[in-house]
Amino acid sequence: MVKLRVLEILEEQGHTKYWLYKRMDMSYQNFNRLVTNATTSIHFNNIEKLSTILQCPIGDLFKVTDEPENNDSL
Repeated sequence: MVKLRVLEILEEQGHTKYWLYKRMDMSYQNFNRLVTNATTSIHFNNIEKLSTILQCPIGDLFKVTDEPENNDSL
């Protein structure tokens, strides 16, 4: 399963979730789903925004885990 590392990156950089939320220009509900990996899709423009705001390569935003995908919400 592919997951976003946004919360890890924020911690590494000493930023808060609120700091990133204020810069993402999206609803808090959608933002929270995004950063907590509670979504099944991500728009390319949001990936680009995350990369730009966090000043990291796009590839660094993701990690692959051995966790099985939770398909209960599909």
